[in-house]
Amino acid sequence: MAYRVGIVGAGENARDHGRACGRVKQTELVAVCDLSEAAAQRYAREFGVPRRYTKLEEMLAREDLDIVIVSVWGAYHAQVCTAVANSGKVRAILVEKPISLTAAECEQMIAAARAHGVLLMEGYKFRHHPQHIRVKEIIDSGRIGQVRAVRGTFSSPLVRYAHPGNWRYDSKKGGGSVFDTAGYLIHLARHLTAMEPRRVYALGNYVDGVAVELSAAILLDFPQGVTAQLLSSYEYGYCQSTEILGTRGWIRIDLPFDQRSVREVEFVEKEELPATLHVFRDNFDAEVYQFSSVNEFELQLGHLCHCLDTGEPARISPEFSLANMRTIDAVYESIRTHRPVDLP
Repeated sequence: MAYRVGIVGAGENARDHGRACGRVKQTELVAVCDLSEAAAQRYAREFGVPRRYTKLEEMLAREDLDIVIVSVWGAYHAQVCTAVANSGKVRAILVEKPISLTAAECEQMIAAARAHGVLLMEGYKFRHHPQHIRVKEIIDSGRIGQVRAVRGTFSSPLVRYAHPGNWRYDSKKGGGSVFDTAGYLIHLARHLTAMEPRRVYALGNYVDGVAVELSAAILLDFPQGVTAQLLSSYEYGYCQSTEILGTRGWIRIDLPFDQRSVREVEFVEKEELPATLHVFRDNFDAEVYQFSSVNEFELQLGHLCHCLDTGEPARISPEFSLANMRTIDAVYESIRTHRPVDLP
């Protein structure tokens, strides 16, 4: 029997989740909820969803759901997820990244999920890509020695093509380069180093008329002298690249987060590019791995179903997401105060 899925939010990102539900055999998308009746109706028509709602409490009361996917603006993640968990009617919640706006909100979400035995998983979909699974295997094998530094960039020239009313320019909706793109880099650096930063330095770039940072330069200071140098931006040309430097070699990850090939128009659906992984040894030997295009939303949803099937923990634990939010909190504090911020 398929897991019954309800989705909250009917925007562009929710369409990716809708397609995943249609392709993952263990799931059946049975309900959609959006404040806009017109948006919910369009979504239901596109994905063949039998029932639509404009009030979350009504959907939770009427539906017998196993999984709820939360795909609303980041500012409302905590409110929606807490209400879903407290309903006591679902087994799992998949919430888009970032899991919340603050670490305090994330703590509330985790407490609600634990109280009702709900599996809570943050939607950093890249973690389910074979490229990233292989990278971690190579690091854990010791082939590049001990990881000493991570350098990463995730930039998209949003200022060239996004409408001024785009949610990414609105702090009240969870916009800003740090929440939207730096979160990926912070998550990846913590995952690859298997450490938590002890100090954060960050600079943000703001322009008149825009309430959020358009770019951020972030330095994470980990124990044992390990560092991460991260750049996120809505201003720079489109770039996705990460380097992991070890004591015996290094790794370059190309297209680590998003493989869509066209970037001049937002949300264009095109064929995907292959992800590439280069491993360099100190003797100048190199290995190159290419990974065929995959749908990370499908892999993510399939992983969640596997966890429900087996009782295994999710690849991204709530505690890992909480630590990411603590680091993001520190990034914003450092940007605001122009000072380094220590983490416990």
